[in-house]
Amino acid sequence: MAYVESLRVFARIIELGSITSGGRDLRMTPAVASKRIKELEKHLGVRLFNRTTRSLTPTGVGKVFYKEAKKVLTSIDNAENAISKFSDTPRGVIRITAPLGFGRRVIAPLVPRFIDKFPNTEIRMRLSDRKVDILAEELDMAFFIGSPPDSNLKLRKIADCKRTLCAAPKYLEKMGTPTTANELINGIHNCLLLRYPRSPEYFWTVKTRNGSQKLNVSGKFDADDNDVLTEWALSGYGIINRPHFEVKDYLQNGKLIEILPSTPPIASIIGCLYPHKKLQDPKMIYFMDYIIKNCSALIKS
Repeated sequence: MAYVESLRVFARIIELGSITSGGRDLRMTPAVASKRIKELEKHLGVRLFNRTTRSLTPTGVGKVFYKEAKKVLTSIDNAENAISKFSDTPRGVIRITAPLGFGRRVIAPLVPRFIDKFPNTEIRMRLSDRKVDILAEELDMAFFIGSPPDSNLKLRKIADCKRTLCAAPKYLEKMGTPTTANELINGIHNCLLLRYPRSPEYFWTVKTRNGSQKLNVSGKFDADDNDVLTEWALSGYGIINRPHFEVKDYLQNGKLIEILPSTPPIASIIGCLYPHKKLQDPKMIYFMDYIIKNCSALIKS
C-alpha cells in the first residue's frame, strides 16, 4: 500500500504542478510528499522530475511513468469499487465541488451527518463559484446551480431552483424601482454580476407572458463570489439575481426587496455532474442519494 500511495502522490504532483499542492490534496505535508517522491525515484533508479528553485516539471521518463501509473491507479480504484459492491457499508474518499453559497448552506451541513452514518467514508469538499473541470482536477462530482452544461459527464437532477431579482430598500429609494425588465438594460441600474476569468458572456433571462427574454445586463463592479454580490446588494449598491432559498431570509426581514415579480428570472436546476466511470461506485451512489433526500428542506423556498 505504501508503493500505491507513492504513485498517488506522484500523479497528483504532476496534475497540480507542485509538491506542496499535490501533498496538500492528499493531506500530506510538503516534506512527506517530497520524501515519497525521493523513495519512488530511488526504487525506480531514475529521476522523475526536473527541479529548480522556481519550478518542478516531469522528466521525459516521468511523463512516461505517469501515463502507466495512472492506468495502475485506475485499475486499483476499479477493483476496490467492484469489491465494495459486496458490502453494505460505503468506504473511501469522495472529492466534491460546489458553488460557494450552495456548498456552505446546503452541502456542508449534510457532510458531518453523512460521515456519522457512514464512518468509513471521507469527504473532501472544494467550494468555488467558478467553473471547475472535475476530470482535470480528479474530482468525483460537481454540484451546480444553473442550466445543465454541455458535457460528456453524467447528470443527476436534484431539484428546480426558483430565482429572484432583488435589491436593498435604500438602493431602490435612490435609483427607483424598475417596473419593466427593459429598464435593467438601459444603464440606469447597477446589476451585480458573477464574473471570473474566461467566464461566458453574462446575461439574465426572465420569464414574460410572451416567453423568455434575454437581458444583456451590466454593472459598475462584479465578483467571482456570489456571496460578495449579496453583501453588496445588502449595502445598497445594486440588484442581484440569486436563488430564492439563498435570499429568502433577507426578503422576509425586509433587508432586500423583490423586484419585477411579474417577470421573474427563469428557474435554474440544482444538479450533480459526475464521470460515467463513477456510475457504479457505491459510495458515490450513497452520497448522492443522501444529498437528494436531505437537501430539500434546506432549499425549500
